[in-house]
Amino acid sequence: MSDLISLLISPEGLNVLVVGGGQVALRKCMHFEGADITVVSERTVPEIDDIAGTVIKKRTTSSEIKEMMTGFDLVVAATDDMRMNSEIRDEALRLGLYVNSAHGGGNVIIPSVLKRERYTVSVSTEGKLPAFPPFVIGELETFLDDRFDIMFDVLAGSRAICAGKGTQAERSEYLKRVAGDPEVNMFAKARDAGPAMKRAGELGVPR
Repeated sequence: MSDLISLLISPEGLNVLVVGGGQVALRKCMHFEGADITVVSERTVPEIDDIAGTVIKKRTTSSEIKEMMTGFDLVVAATDDMRMNSEIRDEALRLGLYVNSAHGGGNVIIPSVLKRERYTVSVSTEGKLPAFPPFVIGELETFLDDRFDIMFDVLAGSRAICAGKGTQAERSEYLKRVAGDPEVNMFAKARDAGPAMKRAGELGVPR
């Protein structure tokens, strides 16, 4: 498989088939919440019923799942059976579908995500070491404190100041200067948005 690329997509209108009903399947469903999710499993944890639009509670084989795949945009193999997951994954790939497998090898990797009001951070090892991204997210939860919200607001204000002025390249360079300016960062760390914004206005707003 070629190198993966990072991508944020809207779940709206996305048809997702999740095979499996345990905690792993639940985490996959939670990641795709907002999509049209169909879950197939003999047993499911209760929380899945609150997220999935359709829950088919039956014992299935990989052959039966293969017959169900058409019409879905993404297939998630999340059973505790490695062989079944592999068979589902291989068939989905053969059909040209996007597929995530709990045992790896698919063309979609689900990252660990830290979602804040103003921004989202995702971390992945592209399936090499699944235990690592949650560790990084745990560290980032403490590191990414409210000073980053201040910097977000300063950059948003700076963008508004230069809107429609100069060229796109000049506006981009101006915002880079604001983000990299030591005084702006000092004020942001001090949670002092007013002086940070004042300093941003002194950094050569495009004309």
